[in-house]
Amino acid sequence: MYKTIILHADASRSAPARLKLAAMLAEQQQAHLVCAAMTGISRFVYHRHEAFPRNVVRADLAELVTARAAQVLEQHARLAASLGLPSCEQRLVNDDAYGGLVMQSRYADLIILGQADRDDPATGALQQDLPQYVILNGCGPVLQVPFAGEFASIGKTVVVAWDGSLQAARAIAQSMPLLAKAGRVVVAMVDPVSGADDHGEEPGADIALHLARHGVKVEACSVPSEGDVGETLLQTADRVGADLLVMGAYGHSRLQEIMLGGATRTVLNTATLPVLFCH
Repeated sequence: MYKTIILHADASRSAPARLKLAAMLAEQQQAHLVCAAMTGISRFVYHRHEAFPRNVVRADLAELVTARAAQVLEQHARLAASLGLPSCEQRLVNDDAYGGLVMQSRYADLIILGQADRDDPATGALQQDLPQYVILNGCGPVLQVPFAGEFASIGKTVVVAWDGSLQAARAIAQSMPLLAKAGRVVVAMVDPVSGADDHGEEPGADIALHLARHGVKVEACSVPSEGDVGETLLQTADRVGADLLVMGAYGHSRLQEIMLGGATRTVLNTATLPVLFCH
């Protein structure tokens, strides 16, 4: 079970839908939900035991961004109260979103944040790489919620991307609280190759057996590649009516990412369903 869930609280237009999804998940998991809003000023410019930074950021600017973050938390608190969350808190963090969320991940089972949206007037081109930064540098799984749409459920039908890698295995292990409660889990393997390594002699059999021992209602399927692996996974999720995709995330140099197809980048940028990533 996830017992502590951190939600990135910001002023984006997708924030209310994200909070509703987080509340739904917290209720399912009987978890404590922390709505964390960052001031946007790095914690490294603050002096010990002082409320505002000195010598680096003007005091009036620090007061302004702090007030804005507090306003975001007030809005989240009102909505959370209307949703009847039994265990929820608002946390004001003196840090930028990148460092703040990575730090908060050390004390949580799951981080929930929003998909980057360049057209959002509240965020614009800011923090476009925030999801991948937190995924690659945080301490646990990250649930990215799309910037568009409302989500009536999460974890009823789950697609798990499986390629036999360490990242995929970690994603499965860290999503087990969701998989164990799912009505259907589809382990999707894109162009699997039989062998002693990775997928195994019978692709999908080993991981399916492992999940079944945990009581997961699992089935394995091989999916032919349709170009980009990320697009193939998203099409598979759409075809089976999934409300969650679970996958390992990979960090590469830009040249390697282009050579490898950039499945992680594709899913990060274009997913229209919630995706749980683990690095």
